[in-house]
Amino acid sequence: MRNDVRTSPRSTGRRRGDGADADAGVDAGVDAGARITPSRLSLRDLFSEALAGMLQRPARSALTGLGTVLGVGTFVAILGLTATASSQIDSRFNALTATEVGVQDTAGGADPKLAQQVPLAFPRDADARAGALNGVRAAGVFWPVPLGDTTVRSAPVAGATGERVPVVAASPGMLRAAGLTLGSGRAYDAFHDGRAEQVAVVGSAMAARLGITTLESRPAVFIGEHPFTVVGIASGADRKPDLLLSVIVPRGTAERLWGPPENAQRARMLVVTELGAARQVAAELPLALRPDHPDWLTPAPPPDPKTLRAGVTSDLDQLFLLLAAICLVIGAVGIANTTLVAVLERTGEIGLRRALGARGRHITAQFLAESAAQGAVGGLVGTTLGTLTVVGVAALRDWTPVMSPLTVAVAPLIGLVTGVLAGLYPAWRASRTQPAEALRR
Repeated sequence: MRNDVRTSPRSTGRRRGDGADADAGVDAGVDAGARITPSRLSLRDLFSEALAGMLQRPARSALTGLGTVLGVGTFVAILGLTATASSQIDSRFNALTATEVGVQDTAGGADPKLAQQVPLAFPRDADARAGALNGVRAAGVFWPVPLGDTTVRSAPVAGATGERVPVVAASPGMLRAAGLTLGSGRAYDAFHDGRAEQVAVVGSAMAARLGITTLESRPAVFIGEHPFTVVGIASGADRKPDLLLSVIVPRGTAERLWGPPENAQRARMLVVTELGAARQVAAELPLALRPDHPDWLTPAPPPDPKTLRAGVTSDLDQLFLLLAAICLVIGAVGIANTTLVAVLERTGEIGLRRALGARGRHITAQFLAESAAQGAVGGLVGTTLGTLTVVGVAALRDWTPVMSPLTVAVAPLIGLVTGVLAGLYPAWRASRTQPAEALRR
């Protein structure tokens, strides 16, 4: 910053006399021949002043930029992790949702008479027919047993208090399709189903409610007055987790004791397919199960995994971008507060600069440059930390890190803009400082 005052030879002369006359002579000479060049602040001077202001207080500058580092780092890490995770979502959907087909018994849906005539559209060998299709891994029929007020108890004493427990009739293939994990015992098979044996598989949570902790004592549950030997306790399920809160009995046994399902609770089939075969299997199932009336069965193919993935990714993006924006706001507030404190502490310096000829816009530019530099440095450091976070998480999870070049390029600019916006008010306040008032402090 320079303030050049050039005077003519006439301005250097002094009149003889007292000090007042001499000062008056100097003022007259300046008024008569002086040329005052306005003060200027070059870009080089501006950057050097901003750098000096940061380096004079390194600890404060580091703490000021920490908010921007966290905000930009969070922004980069969130976008990178979201892009990386979205590339892994396909496998999860393919493993569960994209390999699952449901079939609904819709016989007599609009015809009550037909519904009474055909209460169960699935044939007895529905599991085998579905399993014969290419690409099917497991398939089974199930429906909730209509028990009314009938309770389930583990005590053989008549009249003992029981639990209102859901009872599900399921073919043996349904247990395989649901991916039941047995903590103890075994699952019933086609032999039990064909002979309508009174055996049951109970979920672990329901077994605990009924007081069944082990199968060594050959426990039984009583559904109404019908005893069922518990042959297995299920501890987990890949699909249909509600089965863990139910008592599961063979399909043939349920039909013999309670009849076919009611019209309000029609039977369904769960089919698990190989990867990529779900839609083809869904198209073939009605004809394979009921070649005489394929319209009685309605398949439900899985949703398009790309659409589902896009929806999930969009929700994640919106949530995490909101968190990143909050971090950026916190960083901006931190820069604004620290810059304002610096203005208050450097009031004397600002007054001296104004007295030497610095204009208000020069002071504004100086403090804006300092806050912008802090934001830019914070943006660069945050971008680096965010990128390292994405790479580290991907390495720990054996994923392939995915980073958009646009994100890496824009993130430092976001830090710069954050710093500029945060320094607007402090810089404006510094430019309004009056030299005389500042020098009196």
